[in-house]
Amino acid sequence: MFNDEGERIEEAGPSTPVEITGLSEVPQAGDVFNAVEDEKLARELVEKRRHEAKEEQFKTYSKVTLENLFEQISEGEIKDLPIIVKADVQGSVEAVKQSLEKISNDEVRVRVIHGGVGAVRESDVMLANASNAIIVGFNVRPEPTAKEMADLDGVEIRLYRVIYDAINEIEDAMKGMLAPKTREVDLGSAEVRQVYKISNVGTVAGCHVQNGKITRSAKIRVVRDGIIIADDMMDSLKRFKDDVKEVASGYECGMGLTKFNDIKEGDIFEAYEIEEYRD
Repeated sequence: MFNDEGERIEEAGPSTPVEITGLSEVPQAGDVFNAVEDEKLARELVEKRRHEAKEEQFKTYSKVTLENLFEQISEGEIKDLPIIVKADVQGSVEAVKQSLEKISNDEVRVRVIHGGVGAVRESDVMLANASNAIIVGFNVRPEPTAKEMADLDGVEIRLYRVIYDAINEIEDAMKGMLAPKTREVDLGSAEVRQVYKISNVGTVAGCHVQNGKITRSAKIRVVRDGIIIADDMMDSLKRFKDDVKEVASGYECGMGLTKFNDIKEGDIFEAYEIEEYRD
């Protein structure tokens, strides 16, 4: 535990800001910290509370996706639209939750059954699968294992950067007017291994391509601890000293972004492109 000056401290009084490290998950606003002397007892209490929380959350809701929402409403098969909200900060969770629940109408009620901070994780997908809910992510990304699980289980994950986009899309789905004209197509991802500051050039990230491919024309999302911290265009893509059009999985490369320079080791660069399509 550290104070606001980065000094390690043993205790903190009321209203004292602190940084706590070593937690396996991001705590939610309002969570209570309990101190116990025995680590074994602490682990048992954690597992018990996790089990109780899952039992509370794993309730049955009408199965629904945005694509078939209007059809199910018309046929009288659905009265509730269960949604799980994940966002970058607690304030955004509450804002998204309140905004979505306000679009309820006489035919269907939007219910946020769970909200949390951080990346979309396997536990979120498990809850969505058990409750037949849609996951709405605001300014976050799903963990790779969570995305794989969602694809296998058929759980829908909708990701947004603007709250109003989420509201409008779900409203359109409720009215049977869902017709997006563009979508993001993921190309690949790379992990930043080293960061170089080069005079007259700027910040260059030495990266290892983890999967897919990175192309020179791709848009880049910068993801740190599951949170999208920047969305930028690629300025340069190199293999050693040569400019290249693309780099495949398993290879090293150097990347520079157009605007964002606060790059850190461990950041993930997600390459994607916008694709136009017709229904």
